[in-house]
Amino acid sequence: MSSPSSASAPSGPPDGHPPVRRLKARHRHEQHRVATPLELFFDLCFVVAIAQAGVQLVHAVAEGHAGEGILNYVMVFFAIWWAWMNFTWFASAYDNDDVLYRVVTLVQIAGVLVLAAGVSRAFEDHDWVAVVIGYVIMRVAMSAQWLRAGRSAAQPESAMARRYAGGVLLCQVGWLGLLFLPEAGRGWLFLVMVVLELSVPTFAERTHPSSWHPHHISERYGLLTIIVLGETIAAATVAVKSGIEENDALGEVLPIAAGGLLIVFAAWWIYFVVPVHSYLRSSRQSFLWGYGHYVVFASAAAIGAGLEVAVEQAVGKAHISTLAASAAVTLPTALFLLTVWALHARHFKVGIAEQLVMPTAALLVLGCTFLGAEAVLVAGIVLALAVAAGVVLTARRTERERHPATPAA
Repeated sequence: MSSPSSASAPSGPPDGHPPVRRLKARHRHEQHRVATPLELFFDLCFVVAIAQAGVQLVHAVAEGHAGEGILNYVMVFFAIWWAWMNFTWFASAYDNDDVLYRVVTLVQIAGVLVLAAGVSRAFEDHDWVAVVIGYVIMRVAMSAQWLRAGRSAAQPESAMARRYAGGVLLCQVGWLGLLFLPEAGRGWLFLVMVVLELSVPTFAERTHPSSWHPHHISERYGLLTIIVLGETIAAATVAVKSGIEENDALGEVLPIAAGGLLIVFAAWWIYFVVPVHSYLRSSRQSFLWGYGHYVVFASAAAIGAGLEVAVEQAVGKAHISTLAASAAVTLPTALFLLTVWALHARHFKVGIAEQLVMPTAALLVLGCTFLGAEAVLVAGIVLALAVAAGVVLTARRTERERHPATPAA
């Protein structure tokens, strides 16, 4: 993942270009590389599936089936995230925006919509047919893109592309096994398949790296983070609106709404406070950073589900305790904080004080779980104070670096 194998490809099909062109690697240091309209459309369609997973997680937790709901959520979210991630890194390296590339990408979008349509049946009836079929559609289309890239490349890049295509296709055989195994064995097969899927990029790129673009990758991940946080706000807003209109419970839901808004605002601030593209230099760093975002995206979406659960519990619609409802918000919030800190924020912090802000905030948020009806509001205040502390500490360090103390004579 360190060097390009060809010159930059155009970002769109300008006049005079044929509708189908060679799918060649783009230059890793291409200037002005940004997300395309097709990529933004791709993200929005994938968030439809994320929203469906969040809705089902809310229902499961509110009915007192948190363990089963979280397990199903983890499985569904992996399918969504892994297909999104594979497309994103491939597009960063090979997107030529011709007609065939667009059509195959739209097939992948159709696959995630099939998956989204089957989420409720997977949660409620343990029927994974639509989810698996939707996932296989996305992944087979991804294999077709890799095979096309391999045809246009010379060795060893062509071999890398073929290893990607073959690895992805072989994994789909395993996923189809979920449809035939008894329910007791599905969890174990899922774990095996996750390991195999995560191993494909390492296997494929062992002798030749793909030419992904650091700034483009960081932008793509940032855009999906924004969209997921926006979906979190939208889901929480609907829950608050329902609580006020159907139950006349403004006093009960207002602290949750205020705390939830502070949490989401702080989550956005914390994620984007550092220019992470400057950290993405080696294959090892990039793989760990990219894989770790499974937790970032899943926890960000789960915050919205938790806020819905907290509202439903506050108005008497959820059959769980206040402690459980509070944990539905504080646990994913703390997980988000710790993961963002571990993935990139800590690499830009200087000194023990700056490094401790986010881990300390995560521990305090977990402690808020036991504050009863005020848990979400206090957790939001904790995050707001953490952001303020980070800003102050960074400003003081910057000032010291600009005006170092003059040594005594």
